[in-house]
Amino acid sequence: MDVLISFGATMLELLVDVTPIAAILLGFQLLILRRPIHNPARVFVGLVFVLLGLTLFLEGLEMALFPLGRLMASQLTLPSFLFGEAAGAITEFSWTDYLWVYAFAAAIGFATTVAEPALIAVSIKANQVSGGTITVNGLRIAVAIGVAVGVATGTFRIVTGTPLHWYIIVGYVVVIVQTAMAPRAIIPLAYDSGGVTTSTVTVPLVAALGLGLAETIPGRSPLLDGFGLIAFASLFPMISVMAYAQLSEWRSRRARLSANELPTSRED
Repeated sequence: MDVLISFGATMLELLVDVTPIAAILLGFQLLILRRPIHNPARVFVGLVFVLLGLTLFLEGLEMALFPLGRLMASQLTLPSFLFGEAAGAITEFSWTDYLWVYAFAAAIGFATTVAEPALIAVSIKANQVSGGTITVNGLRIAVAIGVAVGVATGTFRIVTGTPLHWYIIVGYVVVIVQTAMAPRAIIPLAYDSGGVTTSTVTVPLVAALGLGLAETIPGRSPLLDGFGLIAFASLFPMISVMAYAQLSEWRSRRARLSANELPTSRED
């Protein structure tokens, strides 16, 4: 019974959120553009599917993934897990004591990004617009690698207590340099890829990891040190996507050079 009540409440909340979007689209179509809606029954069924799908998705996350992610984050950062029986006598620690935390952060960053609905939608559209040059899985994996490296770096920052702004400054310097060197067609997509990662799946799990880590490390403040992982999850995908494009361009250029040199070697 509680599950049905929660499901109904979530659906009502989403209905309130989705209705303005549908009203704007339909209003512009009918009142501004003054064009009829083709297959209105199909559009209505599609909107119902969107509402049901979002409700099931959010309820599934709330019932399964979110509690599991919070539990894993708290358990992996407990001193009893990191230091064993000597946890009570530990007064100093090294960043190397948290290797499992970095591994979990990278794994959860990669997995949540691959499952991110916003990234899937952007990847499909990028594939269609580019005529297949940008593959759906290639873009998703490139973004996921960036988030994995970013979240792992963010947990390292929390463990070491180093200032957040130095990482962000250096990261954006790298982005600026890559922007000047990367293929122009990939730059807007790379910048958008940094934004689509901070969505429904990634944010709660990554935030829970950062807060759990800051709460269990001596001398860390959840308010000052627990937040900031989302910034890493937005920054590093831009770097990884432009790096992916630069690597692809370099391989294509190398293949063309090899193809041009092949007839010459045969004549020799």
